[in-house]
Amino acid sequence: METYQNRGGDSGIAEYEISYDSITVKFNDDSIYLYNYIRPGQAAVNHMKDLARAGQGLNSFISRTVRKNFFQKLR
Repeated sequence: METYQNRGGDSGIAEYEISYDSITVKFNDDSIYLYNYIRPGQAAVNHMKDLARAGQGLNSFISRTVRKNFFQKLR
């Protein structure tokens, strides 16, 4: 996994991993969630990938838009 840059300084996200059709996000509480083209969907996942690469806005997007619409909780 890659370290989330946290350019805003207050993110709850520690790391992420991007694959073709998904993004896996590790939060500061060590929970890990998988988001993919099934849930929450391709548009949301592609936006999440862009935010992760930018190092800003991913936690806000998840908490405001995606919420509990994840594919699987891995840990």
